[in-house]
Amino acid sequence: MAGIVTEPWSVAENGNPSITAKGSSRELRLGRTAHNMSSSSLRKKSDLRVIQKVPYKGLKDFLSNLQEVILGTKLAILFPAIPAAIICTYCGVSQPWIFGLSLLGLTPLAERVSFLTEQLAFYTGPTLGGLLNATCGNATELIIAILALTNNKVAVVKYSLLGSILSNLLLVLGTSLFCGGIANIRREQRFDRKQADVNFFLLLLGFLCHLLPLLVGYLKNGEASAAVLSDMQLSISRGFSIVMLISYIAYLVFQLWTHRQLFDAQEQEDEYDDDVEQETAVISFWSGFTWLVGMTLVIALLSEYVVATIEEASDKWNLSVSFISIILLPIVGNAAEHAGAVIFAFKNKLDISLGVALGSATQIGLFVVPLTIIVAWILGINMDLNFGPLETGCLAVSIIITAFTLQDGSSHYMKGLVLLLCYFIIAICFFVDKLPQKQNAIHLGHQAMNNVVTATGGGVFSS
Repeated sequence: MAGIVTEPWSVAENGNPSITAKGSSRELRLGRTAHNMSSSSLRKKSDLRVIQKVPYKGLKDFLSNLQEVILGTKLAILFPAIPAAIICTYCGVSQPWIFGLSLLGLTPLAERVSFLTEQLAFYTGPTLGGLLNATCGNATELIIAILALTNNKVAVVKYSLLGSILSNLLLVLGTSLFCGGIANIRREQRFDRKQADVNFFLLLLGFLCHLLPLLVGYLKNGEASAAVLSDMQLSISRGFSIVMLISYIAYLVFQLWTHRQLFDAQEQEDEYDDDVEQETAVISFWSGFTWLVGMTLVIALLSEYVVATIEEASDKWNLSVSFISIILLPIVGNAAEHAGAVIFAFKNKLDISLGVALGSATQIGLFVVPLTIIVAWILGINMDLNFGPLETGCLAVSIIITAFTLQDGSSHYMKGLVLLLCYFIIAICFFVDKLPQKQNAIHLGHQAMNNVVTATGGGVFSS
């Protein structure tokens, strides 16, 4: 029966089979990340009284799982977009419709993946559960990036990943600070700066890895051809990607083991004491694992639709691919997580909101971006960390202004408003971008790189 399930890992760890639900749930909360807490704000409690009357156990378990996984979210109304996108694909409907429906379908799936990873954490323990959530937290962006790579759409990959970082730093955090400041206008909003400082150190490290390949392109002189410079950009990008992945692994060790207390989600004990039953698993381990695999496959399918139709949608809607990838994709793909961050800001729980925005930006910048570089390397596709001067400049300003905004550990609505206005400025810039992709700075030297390795012999990081 997919009702209340006890946490076997907590019994094993404590060595006490009679451990109370309250104690085990408190232990699990220590492993919950801000992403878990944010997504949980969009969930609704399921009423299983009717299902419990079903006489057949197998059917009752299936219906209980269906109720918890599909209908247990406030975003369930968007699930019909998934079959609609599939039907439109096979019925020859206009590609912009398929693109729009696929984006809508990805919204509840991203929230459900977070829910399922949290359910599995009840059985794996808080540390392994936190690691699982850190890996799957941005599964949608990673899948879209890999599928775009297989279609050799390097520009879409770079744009979408950059957009995810910008939306987290400016849009999500700005909206959270603004709404939280308005809702608590007569109260001082404070947060712990420690985890924010760690994230900014890592984001600046990632920015350095983007800046240096860009600067290499300006080293052109009489002795260095464009092909040689492109080869240098490609080689150092691959080396930097390995360093970035190492730094992300160190970040996970820091977050999940050595300094976990800095990243514990902000919580009110008195609120949780009245609602302890929500801190127990509602589906079994294998049910959660099966649903997680199934939803990941559906995300991959819809992501394939998004990648295949983005250029047609760009033409029909008269919007540049850069605007759709940097602005629209991150907003829709992470809508559930973003909404949760804003809700907690309303409740004056800024530590959770900051954990969502900064944690997601760090994960994209130091895990998803370098991983796509490595995957492209394996696939024989030349992708580097040079995102172009305009894009890299936007990244730099976003990191710097967000760091200055959070430097004193307090917040008010004016800080959020400034971050939002910065995001709107960047959005306007890419909205009016009508340059063909081949002329865009993000592609300078890309065609030359296709033949560089053969022409120059490559370096230690060349394929």
